[in-house]
Amino acid sequence: MVRPRWLLTPRVAVGRGWRIWDRAVAIWAGVNLVWVAFDLTYVPLRTFWLQRNLHPLPSLPLVIPLTALPDFTRVYDPVKGIEHHRETRDWLAGFERMDRGLDGEASGKAAGGRDKPGDQAANTALRRQQVALTVLMIEENPFLDSGNAGTLEKIKNRLRQRAGDESAKQATALLLSDRWLASHRWSEEERFWRQQILPLVETGYWRSIDENGRPTDHFWRFDLLLFQSVFALDILLRVVRLRRRFPGLSWRDALLRRWIDLPLLLPFWRWLRLVPVLERLSTAGLINIEPLRAVISRAVVSLLALELFEVLALQLVDGTQSLIRSPQWPRWIRSLRSHQNVSTRDERELVELLRLWGPMVLGQVAPRLSPELQAVLGHALQQSMRDVPGGGLLPPALSRQLAGGVVESLLELSRSTADRLGQRDNRQVELLQRFGDRFWDELAAALERGGALERSQQLLCTLLQELKLTYLAQVNRAGIDALMDELDELTTPAGADSPSAENSAQGS
Repeated sequence: MVRPRWLLTPRVAVGRGWRIWDRAVAIWAGVNLVWVAFDLTYVPLRTFWLQRNLHPLPSLPLVIPLTALPDFTRVYDPVKGIEHHRETRDWLAGFERMDRGLDGEASGKAAGGRDKPGDQAANTALRRQQVALTVLMIEENPFLDSGNAGTLEKIKNRLRQRAGDESAKQATALLLSDRWLASHRWSEEERFWRQQILPLVETGYWRSIDENGRPTDHFWRFDLLLFQSVFALDILLRVVRLRRRFPGLSWRDALLRRWIDLPLLLPFWRWLRLVPVLERLSTAGLINIEPLRAVISRAVVSLLALELFEVLALQLVDGTQSLIRSPQWPRWIRSLRSHQNVSTRDERELVELLRLWGPMVLGQVAPRLSPELQAVLGHALQQSMRDVPGGGLLPPALSRQLAGGVVESLLELSRSTADRLGQRDNRQVELLQRFGDRFWDELAAALERGGALERSQQLLCTLLQELKLTYLAQVNRAGIDALMDELDELTTPAGADSPSAENSAQGS
């Protein structure tokens, strides 16, 4: 294979500094990939990051608190343009005011003192205000803006179950009424509100819209400043290093050879960065993706091999059938004549092939077949003489003697012919060429006369059609998995797992 001119020059070895830089950029790219995954999943998983509770079985009230995780929502909400919804914010603020008032009232009663009429009236007003805020939240459903329409249904169901009422609004009024709080301590009710209702209300948020009508997202600013600028610099340095290694390579070709780094600079489809990041980590020697690549390659080959084999087989057989059906056979055959065959060689390939194989077959192969030829010819003579009157009385020894004489004469003729063919003779070459030209002419003329050409084409196409159906049926029956297993057997060393191989490995 011809080597490109830019590969003819010696390569420049990569220095230790460049290796350190490559590893640092690979690690930085890995950090960016983790951040991209966090950013892409932040909005759908915001409730998890807000509450930091894991629900392994959503159908069961099983909660695993993950308090060790930090609260990212306070830092990352501004990046995604997320703010607390006005209605849920007012509801949470109103609940805190009501809770402080009821706690003060309960502590006063516990100390044996009397509540002031003004404090009772203020607490009653706060509870009524909270009921009004809950009714407004049920009617407006602020969770629609965050795509959590089912959250309001959870709140309503829990209120109904707590109060034993069919209406969520009436259940709220009952749970915050004087009659209910007279028979239920506020400490128990507060625990219900804080554990069952407040976590759901806190999930409501509002996300701003930018000038293009899309949800606000400032991720690209940090990505461009912290990561994409570094990636652009690294790509430029890689192109320069590639030009140093292969001085004959143009700048355009050097840049195109780093096409795999393109997703690192794209502001969209950021999940495609997985490919260049894995490539950089593998090139830097930080991870080994060869087993994963082999598994993925096997899966892709298993999926595509059968269809590819079928398409290639059909294309090959269909192309052969189209050539067979062509009416240009006589013209193609006549084009094989020596005076129409364009060649730059001094000797014709067909004539040289006859000069090579003729002496070998007539002088070496045929004499070694003398016993078999005598037996065949003797048997043929014996069978032929039975049809002649009185020929059945001919002894078998005479038939073998006659066959031996004929075979010896033929073999002597073949030896002399082989000797003549082995000698270079211009006249002989001319006669062989004339014989070949006449043969192709007569074959083409015979195909043009009668129906031999059409019948031959029909038979060959039928044969190929049967072959096509049989081959494809066998491939489908065998399955591509069996072929892949056979490939593994052929490519895996036979003694890799044998005891002798282990002993030899230990000995070495």
